[in-house]
Amino acid sequence: MAIESAKAIKQNLEHNKNEDHMKLLISKMEQKLAVVKLGGGKKKIEKHHAKGKLTARERINLLLDEGSDRIEIGGFVGDGMYEEYGGCPSGGVVIKIGYVEGKQCIVVANDATVKAGAWFPITGKKNLRAQEIAMENNLPIIYLVDSAGVFLPLQDEIFPDKEHFGRIFRNNAIMSSMGIVQIAAVMGSCVAGGAYLPIMSDESLIVDKTGSIFLAGSYLVKAAIGEDIDNETLGGATTHSEISGVTDYKCDDDTDCINKIRAIVDKIGAFDKAGFDRKKAKLPAKDQEEIYGLFPRERSKPYEVRDIIDRLVDDSEFTEYKKGFGKTIVCGVARIDGWAVGIVANQRSLVKSKKDGMQFGGVIYSDSADKAARFIMNCNQKKIPLVFLKDVTGFMVGSKSEHGGIIKDGAKLVSAMANSVVPKFTIVMGNSYGAGDYAMCGKAYDPRLIVGWPTAEIAVMGGAQAAKVLLQIEVASMKAKGEKITEERKKELFDKIKNKYDSQINPYYAASRLWIDAIIDPLETRKVISMGIEAANNKPIEKPYNVGVIQT
Repeated sequence: MAIESAKAIKQNLEHNKNEDHMKLLISKMEQKLAVVKLGGGKKKIEKHHAKGKLTARERINLLLDEGSDRIEIGGFVGDGMYEEYGGCPSGGVVIKIGYVEGKQCIVVANDATVKAGAWFPITGKKNLRAQEIAMENNLPIIYLVDSAGVFLPLQDEIFPDKEHFGRIFRNNAIMSSMGIVQIAAVMGSCVAGGAYLPIMSDESLIVDKTGSIFLAGSYLVKAAIGEDIDNETLGGATTHSEISGVTDYKCDDDTDCINKIRAIVDKIGAFDKAGFDRKKAKLPAKDQEEIYGLFPRERSKPYEVRDIIDRLVDDSEFTEYKKGFGKTIVCGVARIDGWAVGIVANQRSLVKSKKDGMQFGGVIYSDSADKAARFIMNCNQKKIPLVFLKDVTGFMVGSKSEHGGIIKDGAKLVSAMANSVVPKFTIVMGNSYGAGDYAMCGKAYDPRLIVGWPTAEIAVMGGAQAAKVLLQIEVASMKAKGEKITEERKKELFDKIKNKYDSQINPYYAASRLWIDAIIDPLETRKVISMGIEAANNKPIEKPYNVGVIQT
């Protein structure tokens, strides 16, 4: 047997270390998610069950088809936020895209174990994201309502502004006019302004003895008009099903309610389709799990992005566009779970350009921006959904790039991407820094779904770079005040700034604020893209592709 070369041994060792690192990150993610899934904690869940109620996650699991694929949106929302109020796991609301009677739907369920399902500011943002997904894709939306309404200590951050609580009901009305199916089940409290949500939906259900709807509860009614009445008589299932006519279906318990929702969804007709091309799905020819070892644990290390693509696309077949030009962005067409896709991926290996010499991986140069812009235009012309595989440190800087017109070439890429009429899906694999975040379809550019691997980092720049810049400003300010700065003091300031910045660029910080929809195991990437395109296929493209005015 031939002795393995030193180079091969080193590569295998590096691969194994990368794999171990990625699996540790995934394990950490799963452990954090397990805590999140407890909502308000085991004791709150026990109290919930004692009332004869299922938890938000139990309700969703019962509603979605058994064993079917699903995507959780915003599982880590609220992570590390509102700790002075006891925290707000998952933003107090659980949202999943999944299948009910074989039909793709989005389900929104208040978690009443978290502050009685009260709405924190991030809860509002998360609910609006669910409605945005429904409107972009003509997805039926199912609300499982169990909420005490606005979290009063933070009412100024959730109640009055455009993207606050009231926007939910505005969207209810807009979605109704668009013909998007909305079903609301009142399975617990539904009070004050929140009472309008089920009634602005197409159909509403209410669970006997546990569901209630009213603008003001019995205590407030007593204080306001002096009337003595209990909540059940005021706004329970019997009242609204047999007296007011507010609700359409009265249900015996949570299970009966879920079964009635499934029966309603079962009868929904199909939407017109966008017509994205799909053939029989094939698994990648190359082992998908090798992604774990291919993606470097040290973010500064180069890697070949085509190796990643080979483990994501059907049969590992990838037809590359302009392979020899603009090498720091790799573009091409492939299939993912049968769906035709156009892939735009940052190349992180050092590459050689015949025009410009050596180019740094992960940096967008003029030629790569020009290539990607034209490829995006082609995909729009052919009605091919776009997938962005992002690991970008930004655009190239310096006199050579500026004189070469990097700004206009970058603007061309941003214009082509921003005006795209085919759906866009963004996978943040690694870095997502500065204007590179924008050009590679960051959250501000309306990707239908944007998710991150546990290795994702989103910021203006990396921690070390930012710390150096901020340190220079801090030192200059201190010197201006006549303070003497020692090397020890400089290091102390640098470490303090870097640690703070690093805490803000990790994927959980981004996920908690809904800058990304989810943190996923890289092996879930194909599922997210496939389900996303399936959802997008429910809504025909409504306008022609036009990038407007761009400088060439």
